[in-house]
Amino acid sequence: MAAASSNYWEDLRKQARQLENELDLKLVSFSKLCTSYSGTRDGRRDSSDTTPLLNGSSQDRMFETMAVEIEQLLGKLTGINDKMAEYTNSAGVPSLNAALMHTLQRHRDILQDYTHEFHKTKANFLAIRERENLLGSVRKDIESYKSGSGVNNRRTELFLKEHEHLRNSDRLIEETISIAMATKENMTSQRGMLKSIQSKMNTLANRFPAVNSLIQRINLRKRRDSLILGGIIGICTILLLLYAFH
Repeated sequence: MAAASSNYWEDLRKQARQLENELDLKLVSFSKLCTSYSGTRDGRRDSSDTTPLLNGSSQDRMFETMAVEIEQLLGKLTGINDKMAEYTNSAGVPSLNAALMHTLQRHRDILQDYTHEFHKTKANFLAIRERENLLGSVRKDIESYKSGSGVNNRRTELFLKEHEHLRNSDRLIEETISIAMATKENMTSQRGMLKSIQSKMNTLANRFPAVNSLIQRINLRKRRDSLILGGIIGICTILLLLYAFH
């Protein structure tokens, strides 16, 4: 009875190791397929439109096939691990239960690692495929736009040029406004300086009445001289007119 149980356990371990080896090889090939998928899709841009598409489709079919095979192997390995767990929990198992549990846990860890690696690689492949399909759609739209009529392209160029002219005009207006604001600030500063000088002159005149009186006399003399000069000029002009008409 013990020999039969031992043979049953060893047979389960043998099946588990065989499935683990197959899964390891499948996962390596599956990872290489997912890694080379993006590069192959990039190669389509520089090749013809028929053969690359067939290559991409064959890769998609290969991905689906390998994914199904790996899922089947994972299912079989899960079943073997369940049988091993049932064996360790069954009655009549030798006193080496701790060693059997350790072996079972190691196989479970391997199964968990393979399952995690498979789902991660599959998710990366689907993300790459979705991105490549999106880029391909955008690329087709761009090529369709570029292959449009010359009238549309010419109209687009005119719109772009007009937009550039408007931007240049806005920039010139902003520069002119900046210069005007700077000039206004400069004139305001000069007006303040003149008011300050005038205020200082008035202060000096109020402090020194003699200076104020002298300034007033000078202004009166200038005014008188201006009147005399204006009268002389007027008389001379009248005489010249009378001489010219006679």
